[in-house]
Amino acid sequence: MKKTVILFAMAISIMSCNKTTETKEFKTAYIDTSKLMEESTEAKDIEAKYKDKSKVMGSQLEAEVNRFKSEAASFKQNAATNGQAWAQQKGAELQQREQQLNYAQQAMLQQLQQESGVEMDSLVKTYKKIIKDFGKEKGYDYIYGTGDAQSILYAKDNYDITKEVIKLVNDKYKSSDKKEEKPADKK
Repeated sequence: MKKTVILFAMAISIMSCNKTTETKEFKTAYIDTSKLMEESTEAKDIEAKYKDKSKVMGSQLEAEVNRFKSEAASFKQNAATNGQAWAQQKGAELQQREQQLNYAQQAMLQQLQQESGVEMDSLVKTYKKIIKDFGKEKGYDYIYGTGDAQSILYAKDNYDITKEVIKLVNDKYKSSDKKEEKPADKK
C-alpha cells in the first residue's frame, strides 16, 4: 500500500512538472494623443472657432479699453486746470472703470475656456469610443496613449497606429459634416 501511494505521488509530481505554461501573445499598439489632437480636423475646427470668437469678443473689449485710455489721457491734461476735487473724483471713476474692464476681460477669458473645454472634453470622449471600437475591430488587446499624458515610456515605432486613427477620426468627422449639410441644402 505504501508503494502504491508513493508511486501515485511520484506520478502526480512528474505530470505536474511536464505541464507547460501557456503564454498568450497580446496584440498591442499605441497612439500619440498629442499628435491626434493636433492633426484631427475636428479639433482644428474647434480651435479655430474659439480663436475667431476670442477675436470678436476681444475687439469689443479693445474698443472699451481704447475709450478708457482716451479718457485717462484727457484726465491727465485737465487735472491741473479743473482742480484737486475734480481730479480726485474723476480719478476714482477711472480706477473703477479700469477695474470693470479687468473683470470683463477675465470673465471673457473664463467663458471662452469653459466653452472650449466642454467641446474638447466631448471630443475626447468621442475619440475614446472610436479608439475602443477600432481596437475591438482590429483585434487589439491593448492600445496605449503617449503625448501630454504619457503612459508609455518606450514602444517600437511599428506599434504606432496614430496615423490610422487620425485618418479614421477625420473620415468620420467629414462624413458627419456631409450628413448635417444635406438637410440644410433641402431648405
